[in-house]
Amino acid sequence: MINITNEDNMELMSKYEDNYFDLAIVDPPYGYGNKKTNILNFRQKTQHRDWNVAPNEEYFNELFRVSKNQIIWGGNYFPYIWAFGGRCFIYWHKGNPVNNFADGELAWTSFDKNAKQFDYRYYGNLEGNTSTSKKFHPTQKPIKLYEWILMNYAKKEDKILDTHLGSGSIAIACHNLGYDLTACELDKEYYEAAIKRLNEHTAQLRII
Repeated sequence: MINITNEDNMELMSKYEDNYFDLAIVDPPYGYGNKKTNILNFRQKTQHRDWNVAPNEEYFNELFRVSKNQIIWGGNYFPYIWAFGGRCFIYWHKGNPVNNFADGELAWTSFDKNAKQFDYRYYGNLEGNTSTSKKFHPTQKPIKLYEWILMNYAKKEDKILDTHLGSGSIAIACHNLGYDLTACELDKEYYEAAIKRLNEHTAQLRII
């Protein structure tokens, strides 16, 4: 079951008991750089929102309360969570040839395992060996990345939580692999765009 709501993540998490979710996979904003960006066409910068606000300690405390394990993208930007351990970083290598862009992204995890690397080209209009699907979120991640995470870190019947849905890639990955997902997105336009993307994906699968 995929349950997605348009609400604040603190409100969402307050509804659940301790350790209700087996795994939280989240991609919160890092809170640095240009805080203004376009909502649905961020390259043209015609519409703007203050989306790049980093979560505080209260958010992380609540996230750790409602979930047994966590995977947090951009974990290297949140010193607060380092006190909780985490030797099992995930490194997503994007294969970006442009020197002034990062080669990849890091995710902090609560797992007591060896660090892992996921190699998947994703930059500009390229994804894997083909052109990428249309991007409408400034930190949009590929579905293949979330599928890899679920296959390597989630167990069958796990309940998954995402507090920053963004483009909805994780929802499509959970649908494809049969995981229950509870997720929220605060911004209404991102929420509606993600729902539309998920509905179009599931409708396409039914037709095929």
